[in-house]
Amino acid sequence: MNFLICCNGRPPSKKLLDKLTAEANVIIAADGGAATLLNAGIRPDFITGDMDSFTGLKGDALPDDITLVSDPDQETNDLEKALKLAKKHGAGRVVICGATGFRIDHTLKNLSVLQQFADAFDSIIIVDDYTACMILPKEFSMDAKPGTPVSLFPISGRVEGITTAGLKYSLTDEFIENGIRDGSSNEAISERITIIYKSGSLLLIIPLEWPLPF
Repeated sequence: MNFLICCNGRPPSKKLLDKLTAEANVIIAADGGAATLLNAGIRPDFITGDMDSFTGLKGDALPDDITLVSDPDQETNDLEKALKLAKKHGAGRVVICGATGFRIDHTLKNLSVLQQFADAFDSIIIVDDYTACMILPKEFSMDAKPGTPVSLFPISGRVEGITTAGLKYSLTDEFIENGIRDGSSNEAISERITIIYKSGSLLLIIPLEWPLPF
């Protein structure tokens, strides 16, 4: 099942929200993300979080088709709460919007959560109006248009044993590491790119295209 989670970061455009909701079987609002959805005329199936950001609806005033799942736990953020709920309800593919922008600390936290849940679903992707990103499995291939910017980020700090095919600046059993050697602003040079690595967690960042290539 395809799940959409909307967080309380910079709201995506109505155009993007319409595309995402059209492909979602279940929609979860992470706390203040509920306001983003409702303001766009989209009703989530669930609203979850510690309810410190969204106060527009009271539990006894919720429409019957929206379920409130309050979670006051302060050891997890609202995206973590939403992903746990998605897992509980059988999510296979999860697309997350509203997880970037406004506060860089929240963006970094949400990217950390992406790493935390990378193996919990068939795929888990963060999108905004400009980019799509995901933690790559150890062996990954996708179709691409030549000239497409492709950035690799070692979200675990260091990623080793990286070998690529179809990229302008190729790697052969090499590493990238924060503050030492990065993998930003590479470029696809063929219609198929392949990325393999041995250790660490590797984040792929590409421009948002529709449909999503992964």
